[in-house]
Amino acid sequence: MNFIFKIFQIIFFCLFSLKAFAAVSSFVDNKVVHPNDGGIGQNSPTGVSFNPNGTRMYVTGTSGNRIMQYTLTTPFDISTSTLLEGSICNFSAVANDGLNINFNSDGTKVFLTDTSSGVEDIEIFSLTTAYDVSTCVSEGNKDLGITELRDIEFSNDGYKLFIFDKGGNGGNHSILQYSLLSPFDLSNPTLVKEYIGPNGNIKNNIQKFAQGLKFSSDGSKMFITGGGATSTSTKGGVYEFTLASPFDLRGTVTYEGEYSSAAQILELAGLTFSADGLKMFLVDFTDDEDSPRAVYEYDLTCGFGVVKCIDPTKNNDDVASIEAQSETTKKLIQHNTYPVLNRMEWLRRNSERVNLTNQNIKFQFNNAILSSLTDTLIPLYLSNDSNDKSNYQNSSWSFWSEGTISIGNTGNTNQSSSKSIDTSAITLGADKKGKDNIMRGIALRFGADDIDVGDLGSALDMSSFSLTFYESKPKGEQRFTDHLIGISFINSDLINNSGSASTEGDRYGEQLYGSLSLRDTFSKDQLNFTPKLKINYGITHLGAFTETGAAGLNLNYDDQYIGNFTSALGTSLDNTYDFKNGSFIPYFDFEYYADMSPSSKQKFSYVSNGENFIVENINNSTHNVIGAIGFDFISENGLSLMTKYTRDQAQNNKNDSYIIALDYRGSQRSSYAMSIQDTSAKLSHNKDLNDFKINVDSHYDFFKNDPDYGVYLKISNIN
Repeated sequence: MNFIFKIFQIIFFCLFSLKAFAAVSSFVDNKVVHPNDGGIGQNSPTGVSFNPNGTRMYVTGTSGNRIMQYTLTTPFDISTSTLLEGSICNFSAVANDGLNINFNSDGTKVFLTDTSSGVEDIEIFSLTTAYDVSTCVSEGNKDLGITELRDIEFSNDGYKLFIFDKGGNGGNHSILQYSLLSPFDLSNPTLVKEYIGPNGNIKNNIQKFAQGLKFSSDGSKMFITGGGATSTSTKGGVYEFTLASPFDLRGTVTYEGEYSSAAQILELAGLTFSADGLKMFLVDFTDDEDSPRAVYEYDLTCGFGVVKCIDPTKNNDDVASIEAQSETTKKLIQHNTYPVLNRMEWLRRNSERVNLTNQNIKFQFNNAILSSLTDTLIPLYLSNDSNDKSNYQNSSWSFWSEGTISIGNTGNTNQSSSKSIDTSAITLGADKKGKDNIMRGIALRFGADDIDVGDLGSALDMSSFSLTFYESKPKGEQRFTDHLIGISFINSDLINNSGSASTEGDRYGEQLYGSLSLRDTFSKDQLNFTPKLKINYGITHLGAFTETGAAGLNLNYDDQYIGNFTSALGTSLDNTYDFKNGSFIPYFDFEYYADMSPSSKQKFSYVSNGENFIVENINNSTHNVIGAIGFDFISENGLSLMTKYTRDQAQNNKNDSYIIALDYRGSQRSSYAMSIQDTSAKLSHNKDLNDFKINVDSHYDFFKNDPDYGVYLKISNIN
């Protein structure tokens, strides 16, 4: 097995040779928000928030009875902020203290944490203009019986509410998680969890004065603020937690550590982040007239990395997305080999009915390697030279096609989310029988794989173009050796959603693969029993690429090489029923195969700071069982039909395939032409019928974002 892989690696590289880290927070600037700024402001600011694009900043506090609104000429750069005179939300009629504020997903509602005069509730305002707090209209309040309400947060979808209760857990602080019946609807919340800290006491173990609560955009991290319990953070710290499940405190919550703001801030209150998580904003709450009473801006080396960068290897959707890329390319080898092997099985079942005639086939490649390769191989495989003495009377063209629809899924594991896999493909082929009844041919496959990962919309769309050369050698009357070698070109579009953080990427790859099959048939009358032994092998290169769309959460992926080696043992059973105008052949296949591929490592890193991670796809001889049932129908006019249903079953995954294949053996007055030019594949069929000439042309551009395909029919009079 190692020898085979070494040989393939040499060939592959000749064809395609291409080419827990601690986060650091750094202070950038502050924005003074006390009344000396334009005559209005906050004596005791506590909360800060931004609109999604960072062009507006909102500040509230325990004095002034208002939400102040700033405009920023540079997104999330508070040095460019200007207080909009008169552009405030005056909530004096309903509250005195507004500790923190939150918006719903479209900015049409504001939720204010009110702790005035012993009242601990959430004030709700609607905005007639999204993210313009000067248009606020009170919609009432919601009292959840919180003893000392400090801050609230919502999940991205609005179905979860989190409350930071300073008086919870007997005065030791707690975070309450509620489920909501509809997004951002506080009418009937249900308490599902009270989180009381890693050691049951947030106040003593983490912080002494609860103030702020925030989650990362993907929900994998939670941050709380307040006066610290250590000598280095008596003036305030940011405390970071990692959640096993996004926006869910019911699972494992791990305390990661503290970032101290003592160097700049006298008394820390609320916090927020930029949309990409690369900036953190803290609020200095104090009634000291000499203090700045300001919003402070910090740069982070990675998205939401206050203490520690988010570890994508701990996110099941991230791991599943990486696994899907390697697993799909390995499955591609199986999808490329099976149509050709099906074809050779069909030829075996119908060997006595093969009476082919000369056709023509043409390949045009701009790629120099492919052009050279086909110039060498096509004459060997597909020569139609009538002067070639090795070309026997029956050595003429037969054309065939196979369409496949495959539906599969893989279940959840401890490290990876579930995956649903839909595959559709068409294979076009041509072959002929030569000396010693050796059948040689060539096949083109165009395939599309659609993989959905997890429940948040992560997906992988992969298109592929494959070229396969195959040969079937008889050893006597009933024994055959089938082998093939092929090349695939892969284009993948990736979407990775983790909460509101969504990344995209394009990835290209190449694949070299082969297969060897041995089969021996035992016959009685028209009943055939055929045991089979088969191995598949290959190597895939997936190129490096960089995600876009999530700034501080974007990742760089290194080149990845994926080896494949599977062995299979199976059998088939078929019987022939002859009719006046054709034959009907039902058959049954059974196969057991083991995936003994070596493990493959995918290395990747954050774009923002270069922190490296590795996900290793380990194969432990995965055992699969394949069962198939189908039939052939052979007509006397040269048209044949094959249908097949296949179930591929393993312990944690299954795959169902539906196949329809057509074969046509035309007359001397018919001709075919297949071509590949740039990225477009074309198939033409011409036929003379009495005094008329019939021409059918089709084309398919398989690398465009929007598939380009078409068919036209032309009928003309020869005279």
